[in-house]
Amino acid sequence: MQQKFKPQLVPLQAEKDLKTLVENRSVYTMQHCELNVFETRQQSEKVKLVFDDMVLTTMLRGKKVMHLFGSEHFDYLPGESVIVPDKEEMIIDFPEADLLNPTQCIALAVEATMLKDTLNLLNEKYPKTEKQESWNIDISCFHLQNSLEITSAVNRLINISTENIAGKDVLVDFTLKELLIRLMQTQARKLILDSYNNYTATNRFASAVQYIKAHISEEITIDTLSNLCCMSKPTFFRCFKREFGISPVDFILHERIKIACTMLRDQNVTISEACYAVGINNLSYFFKLFKRIEGKTPNEFRKGLN
Repeated sequence: MQQKFKPQLVPLQAEKDLKTLVENRSVYTMQHCELNVFETRQQSEKVKLVFDDMVLTTMLRGKKVMHLFGSEHFDYLPGESVIVPDKEEMIIDFPEADLLNPTQCIALAVEATMLKDTLNLLNEKYPKTEKQESWNIDISCFHLQNSLEITSAVNRLINISTENIAGKDVLVDFTLKELLIRLMQTQARKLILDSYNNYTATNRFASAVQYIKAHISEEITIDTLSNLCCMSKPTFFRCFKREFGISPVDFILHERIKIACTMLRDQNVTISEACYAVGINNLSYFFKLFKRIEGKTPNEFRKGLN
């Protein structure tokens, strides 16, 4: 179970400043992007929204039901982001919004030239390990749980965009490029995690992930993984982290805790059993690692299931 990292909340508009109870909008315009903050304080259905540029949306408060790509619809909750292509119509329901429980979401519209420049920089200076692959925003992987890195970049963009500071556009551009890179790394990680069996013939990291999944209860060494990928140990470590935004060691630890979370949902499984089943032989270390990754102890995690 992946932890949802929630961006900081933006102060709600004062009630006297609201123009409507549905989709009140505050706009902060920069040189290469536009930050929109939307607030809704009334249950509504089929609210339509379209942007001329690609948009990264992130939920801050409440709940939406998003309808995308004709028939696709899903619950949209805090700690999640959705990437929407330019000129794609979003149809949004607000099933729970009211004055005491407002819905708040940001939408960051990214100018096409900024996206193109970032992709060109990555593909030229830091190409993908597999020659047939290139950096790009994968619209098929449009609904993401925020990583800590995505959340941190979003928070900095909110702070810079909403404050009156010198060099705002330059700071926004640097942070925006970081956010785009973090998004692509998160997408690459999700794609390999969800479908690694489909890519073992074309992506050497898929073979590493397959091995990790199959041997999660055992000791897993970087030597073994780098040999599987036909790389030296330093090259494997560097390329893995560049493509997925996380070191192979941290990736293994996150996988261990994710499986432990699944096990702990079964009340018949003890915390010690979950610890040892995922290849961690020190219960004290398991507690510390679980708290670092999930933001709560195993006992607190279990209490939150009730």
